[in-house]
Amino acid sequence: MEKKHNETSLTKSENHKAKIVHLCLSCFYIDDFSYQENMLPKYHKEMGYDVTVIASLVSFDSNGKPCILPSGGEYMAKDGYKVVRLDYKKPFHKLNSFIRIYDNLMKYIVEEAPDILFIHDYSFMDILPVMEYAKKNNVTVYSDCHTDYINSAKSWVSKNIFHHLIWRLIGKKIKNDIKFFYGVTPLRCDFLKDAYQLPDEKIKFLRMGVDDHKLQELINSNVGVNLRKELRIEDDEFVILTGGKIDFQKNIHLVLEAVRNIKNSNKKFKLVVFGVIAPESKEMIDQLLDSENIIFVGWLSQEKILDYLLMSDLIIFPGTHSVLWEQAVGAGKPAIFKYWDGMTHVDIGGNCRFLKNESIEEIEKVLIEILNDPDVYENMLEKANSPLAKEFYYSVISKKSIELC
Repeated sequence: MEKKHNETSLTKSENHKAKIVHLCLSCFYIDDFSYQENMLPKYHKEMGYDVTVIASLVSFDSNGKPCILPSGGEYMAKDGYKVVRLDYKKPFHKLNSFIRIYDNLMKYIVEEAPDILFIHDYSFMDILPVMEYAKKNNVTVYSDCHTDYINSAKSWVSKNIFHHLIWRLIGKKIKNDIKFFYGVTPLRCDFLKDAYQLPDEKIKFLRMGVDDHKLQELINSNVGVNLRKELRIEDDEFVILTGGKIDFQKNIHLVLEAVRNIKNSNKKFKLVVFGVIAPESKEMIDQLLDSENIIFVGWLSQEKILDYLLMSDLIIFPGTHSVLWEQAVGAGKPAIFKYWDGMTHVDIGGNCRFLKNESIEEIEKVLIEILNDPDVYENMLEKANSPLAKEFYYSVISKKSIELC
């Protein structure tokens, strides 16, 4: 029989810690990364909760490319919480993979008996029986949104059939039983209002951020200094970092062109580039990387990316948004970002510049100003290390996600 729950508290009794189940069934879950889907469970576990993640088989391979795990199962994450991976339901496996109906999902939810459900995007068809269970058992439910009109809803079918019809109707059906819908950027809060027509009072902004406990460990171990030595970067050289998925949407090629154009600057500098080069841009990128001022280090694990953030003096992400933006801010680094409406939350009072023209000339101009005017950079650095950067710490975000502060 399904279990009735009383009002949630951190410890319900001496023998029973309050249980949080995270559902990662709308997209991927990648072990040992620093995405929100990893960090919230990690910090909820550290806060004393009993934590389980129930996730799809969608993951990344060792080269950082999307893949499907061969089978489901249960295991412990390195941060001490349980992970359950579920395959799509059979028969009609192909159809169910499209609309996201899972094998034995409700069986696992009943067994885990959550006090709190944290749903990472509710765009999976099994959301309906999940919410029926939550309502019947007085489970406190939160749902976030990682979707916007930049990264999704691009085709007519995606926008008008799925987001503006199916997920909108389901959102209206379940909205009274979900405490808050979190947009992980202000733009995604707007998406919840526009695409799903959810009421303002149900929508809150819950930023993404950086693993601050790991960050402090790396700072204490002088990882930035050691990495500079490993890359043979001189002590007086100014390090600019860029990377991620290297395709034309991320505009890394524009940064490479701009750096190659800078012949005279007051500071010696190196541009360090990381990431996987998309096949369609490989020929061009390979040619642009051929410069004495550019170091290409290839694909990096999520943990290693944090090392590189700490090593750098300036970070530039000139294309579409990624979680690396918030990690850069949380790491206290001055940055240059492409301007997007609803993405300016990464500006904490002057720590960053925004690019508005998507041009080589604009990037070159901003870089030269920062390289040649010490006051410009020192002001950005001071703002980047203000107390506001701590709002991007997952130790803070994890508490806000379940309203403990």
